[in-house]
Amino acid sequence: MKGIVAFDSVYGNTLKVAEAIAEELRGQGQEIEVIDLGKRIPRGAEADFAFIGSPTRMTKMTGRTKRFLRRLRKEHWSGHTIVAFDTVLKLPEDPEKRARSAKWTEDGAGPKIRAFAEERGMKVHPEVLRAEVVGMKGPLAPDALDKSREFARRVIRDLH
Repeated sequence: MKGIVAFDSVYGNTLKVAEAIAEELRGQGQEIEVIDLGKRIPRGAEADFAFIGSPTRMTKMTGRTKRFLRRLRKEHWSGHTIVAFDTVLKLPEDPEKRARSAKWTEDGAGPKIRAFAEERGMKVHPEVLRAEVVGMKGPLAPDALDKSREFARRVIRDLH
């Protein structure tokens, strides 16, 4: 199958997650095109499936990610699966601090990508990958790339 891994990245963390997903999918025998939305936003990209990711920025996906989603033809993507992923600030362990921080991360870029695609009539995978970032600019949590690869393996099994 042919797939797309499209992403936007601000500090490089979402790029690393996208690369891990693409590497895993290629290892599973998939033909993968990687699209860095910070360099180009193609119109009407088509494939058998697409992983689309963004960093969570003030609870939202980036504008470039939203523009990419708007440019996808819903006629094609109503029959081909879109899989959402994001990078999100790791919540503090302290319950009080966690509650204050949660409003910025719980409904972040990944869930918004999934919801936006659904609203446009596109077929979406129900699960969203949320890769945690340790600080505002990173780095990724130590297990984030392993979780990203495992997520890609699980999704590709579901799509077969």
